[in-house]
This record gives sequence, C-alpha cells and structure tokens, in this order.
Amino acid sequence: MFLDVKMNAEAARAEVADVPRQPGTGRYAGTRRRTLPADTAWAEFLASARTRVETRDAHDILFHEDDPAEHIYEVVSGQVMLYRLLADGRRQVVDIVSAGDLIGLSMTGLYDCSAETLTGSDVRVLERRDVERSRDLQTHVNRCLMTRIESLHSHAVLLGRKSAQERVASFLMRFVPKRGVVGCVGPAVGGDEQTVVLRMTRQEIADYLGLTIETVSRVLSDMKRRGVISIEKNDRIRMASVCRVCKLTGIH
Repeated sequence: MFLDVKMNAEAARAEVADVPRQPGTGRYAGTRRRTLPADTAWAEFLASARTRVETRDAHDILFHEDDPAEHIYEVVSGQVMLYRLLADGRRQVVDIVSAGDLIGLSMTGLYDCSAETLTGSDVRVLERRDVERSRDLQTHVNRCLMTRIESLHSHAVLLGRKSAQERVASFLMRFVPKRGVVGCVGPAVGGDEQTVVLRMTRQEIADYLGLTIETVSRVLSDMKRRGVISIEKNDRIRMASVCRVCKLTGIH
C-alpha cells in the first residue's frame, strides 16, 4: 500500500514537472537584483600597469591544485572550469566561471583546485599581494566571494538532493542569461526558445553533475524524446521553452 502511494506521488510530481509554468508565476517572478554602488577602485586598478591580460586557448591550464597561489585571475571572456582530483584519478568539477568572476583566491597560499579554460579565453592576471594590501580592492573581492558562495550553495543542493533530470536541467539553465534566478526577466513576447552552446564534453558535464556519462546521455535523450530540447549538434541544444526546462530544475 505504502509503495503504491509512493509510486503514485512520484508519478504525479513527474507529470506536474513536465507542464510549463505560466509566465509570471515562477519562483523568481517579479524579483529584482539590488543595485550595487560603482566599484571605482577596482576599475582604476584594472586600468593600471599592475595588471595584464593573457589570451589562452581552449583547454589551457591556468594553475594546478596545490600550486603556490601567487596570482589571482579575473575572467575577461570565455569560460573556465575548476576541478579537483582524487588520488585514484576521479575528478569532480566544482565550478564553471565566466566573465567577471575571480578565481585563484586562497587562504592557505596554495590553490585548492585546478583551473582549465573550456573555450578560448582572455584572463586578467593580478598580483595577489596587490589585492590583499588594499582595503578598497578587498571590497570588490568580497562581492565576488558572496556571488560564488551563493552559486556553490546551489551546487551543493544539486549534488546532494536533485534527481538526474533536475541536475541536467539545472546545468542547461546556467547558460540562459537572467532566467531562473533572482531578477528573472521571464519569457520573451512571442516565444520562449533559447539555444545554448555547450563547451563541455559529456564526461566534463558528468563530472560537474556528479553523474556517469551514460546517465547524462540518457537524460538528454529522454528530454529530446519528450520535445523539451532538440540537439542540433553535439554542442548546440535548443530549448523549445525555457520555462519548461526551468520547471524541471526542481526549484519551483
């Protein structure tokens, strides 16, 4: 009896999860991101001769885990993957960062993860000592850290509680600007299609989501079969309705 009730409840949740939410009724509908004051000290620092911009090819290593943390990096363009390796070679992708994000901050003096560019990227190289000695620059660092903490809270929930489908849907939503987050702008008038370009292999996606490559492929195939997405090429996924994908993330 209990098993029947549980199965019926799960079936009901799955059915509801597959129904697109009406515009304006999402969790973040009507919310606004607070406006922060201008960060003039940081802008002046970036314009000074104390920083430099490096252009990196896809899959370049910026630093390895346990290397001395002599520099801080700001992503100017492109995407960078942060990951950690276990002794037996297993990998966990801990974050994916993009333009405006800071990486390489350390309390121990050693990098706590490795950083690899996913795409051709421009990164600004900053001397760690310059940043640590300036209270004004630390204000900007604190803002970046709060943003990363919020992102990692969401990732902890994803790894600890979300189903495989919810994890894959959440991953896809990462690449849709201003949707499914505080300040969500909602669907555009006349349609809610969105095409995202994935710069990660299936294995890298699996390492980020804490799944096997087979599970990632199975979930994507199932979403394609149900008409939630279409896979135009290996790296291009078209969402017929962003709201429908967002509903599958489990946040509503």
